[in-house]
This record gives sequence, C-alpha cells and structure tokens, in this order.
Amino acid sequence: MISYTPGDTVAHRLDARSKLLFQFGFALAAFASPTPRWLVAVAVVAGLVLAGSRTSPVAVVRTYWFVFVLLCSGPVLDLVALSPLRLTPERAVAPTLDVSRIGLVLFVGAAYVRTTPIRETRATIQRYVPGKAGRLLGVGVALTARFLPVLRRDLLATRTAMRARLGDQRPVTDRLGRLGRVGLARAFERADRLALALRARCFSWEPTPPTFRFTAADAAVSLAGVGLAAAGLSVTLSP
Repeated sequence: MISYTPGDTVAHRLDARSKLLFQFGFALAAFASPTPRWLVAVAVVAGLVLAGSRTSPVAVVRTYWFVFVLLCSGPVLDLVALSPLRLTPERAVAPTLDVSRIGLVLFVGAAYVRTTPIRETRATIQRYVPGKAGRLLGVGVALTARFLPVLRRDLLATRTAMRARLGDQRPVTDRLGRLGRVGLARAFERADRLALALRARCFSWEPTPPTFRFTAADAAVSLAGVGLAAAGLSVTLSP
C-alpha cells in the first residue's frame, strides 16, 4: 500500500504547499481535454512526477487495483456489442480516453502521499482552511491516512488465517460475510483504542505546526502547477 516513505528525492524535499498546488493544476490539466495528443503530454508530466518521487507505477496499480478495475470496466463493456455479438473498438476509444485522465491523477496523487508526511498535510490544510472546519478537515485527513493501512493489515491477517484453516474452500458468500464481520469488529476495536490513546495524550486541535521552507524548487513547482492550471483552463474555455 502506498504510504509516506522517508527519502531524499526531489519530491521529498519540496514543501507540501507547492506539491498540493501542483496537484491542483495537474488535475485541471488532466480533465481539460480527452484528445490523445493532450493526454500523452499530461502522461509525460505524470511520468516525470513518478520518476522524481521514485514511485513505482506497479505499486500504485496494486494499491488502487479496485479503482482501476472499475475504470477499465466501462471501456470493456463498450468494446463488446451483444446484438449481434461482436467487438466494436471504435466505441471503446472515447471511454478509454476519459478514464485514463482519472488514472493519471491517481498516479500523481500517489506520488504526493509517498513523499509528504501526514503532519505536513494536516498543518497545510489547517493553515489555509479557516476555523473549526480546517481543524476538523486536517485531523480527519491525518487520522484517515494513518487508520486505513492498519485496517488493511487486519483484513489481510484475517484472510491469511482463514486460508490456514481451509476457509478458502467455503462458498464465496460465506467468506465475504466472515471477512466483513471480523473487519467491522476490528475497525470498531481500533477506533476505541485510538480514542483512548488520543485522550491519554491530551490530543490538541492546534498542535505545533512543522516548519515550512519555501525554496526556489518549490517556486518552480508552484509555477508549473499554475502553468498547468492555466493551460487546462485555456483548453477548456477555447471554442
């Protein structure tokens, strides 16, 4: 699963604010136009982001495999015509171009997650979203980022235990029911333990934020994000 990994890459040294701005601009550019030439240019940018953060595209696909399966299901359904039964590649071109934009945004988002500490993301959100809404959003993002990997490990451990007890020979509905019940029980148990730990540590809505350093590299990345956003808007608004 993609999560923050300490490192010394170019992306690791960037400020969280510049990376968020770049992501916003990239998303606008990715959804500006579904033409093949435009998407190839956006894909090149996404490839540079993955290379600069040393994020494996295979790891991204493995992490978000369910999302990619859902994205690919649309073009596959359009590829097959039922009456009469035949393949229609021309019908699958437009859906493929549409869903590829979402995939590119996922790749860039995974690079951000891998190179940005959760603490910095929370501090950035709370700095620029005012009031309790910003604090609640920052805390929610931080807890979600920390909580989901733990729940995933619990589900994998439960599935491994079921296989060790020949549970994989049971019907699919029975396996899903058992996995769901155990997963919910573990989730509530983890939530209770998390709440107790937060109270024991005198959880604060306004912790001491990390030190932000906006360097020349951050300025360049921010300008690139603004450029991508401007390019995307110009393509979208052009007649």
